Amino acid sequence: MTALIIAIDGPAAAGKGTLARRLAARYGLPHLDTGLLYRVIGRRVLDLGGDPADVAAAEAAARVIAPEDFIRADLRGPVADEAASRVAAYPAVRAALLDYQRGFGAARGAVLDGRDIGTVIFPNATAKLFVTASAEARGLRRWRELKAREIDADLEEVTAEVRARDAADAVRAASPLRPAEDALLLDTTLLDAEGAYLRALDLLAEKLPSPIRSP
Repeated sequence: MTALIIAIDGPAAAGKGTLARRLAARYGLPHLDTGLLYRVIGRRVLDLGGDPADVAAAEAAARVIAPEDFIRADLRGPVADEAASRVAAYPAVRAALLDYQRGFGAARGAVLDGRDIGTVIFPNATAKLFVTASAEARGLRRWRELKAREIDADLEEVTAEVRARDAADAVRAASPLRPAEDALLLDTTLLDAEGAYLRALDLLAEKLPSPIRSP
């Protein structure tokens, strides 16, 4: 029997992580936030006093990821965002993580969210969603997240960083951000988390078996 894979891609702060966690719980599947992998790598490089722009350092960090890396408290915020964006652009880093990501979902199925799940990691996923929203909406969400963690931030600067991340993701040579041809589009600009979840269930209804849990 083919493992059930739900691939969720999209730009930063579109709401794909929150949605992925809820869908994983609904369908009884493990969840992998693949963007966290790149944050871990970026942080590992910084911990050693290195530069995330150093391809060799980033690739070396990608090969020694440990479970405890995922529970550290400094994987969010502007510094982590910038480091993750840099290391994610390197083909060597993405290649080093390819088997890890595929192995995660191959055995029992999974919900994976990131930027190239439906196009590269699991091109034959059972269902694919591309979650997006306007840069203004995503900038506001990211700014609110930072404020909630008592991180001083300027809304205009945060929105500009979101736009810059979008531009970098779109033009990078390794797995540029784009919807898979068979992805279902979910625009969350005018939706809260609950609305996005309910809309996703509607979109996925014809592609997935009955869930093991109610909404």
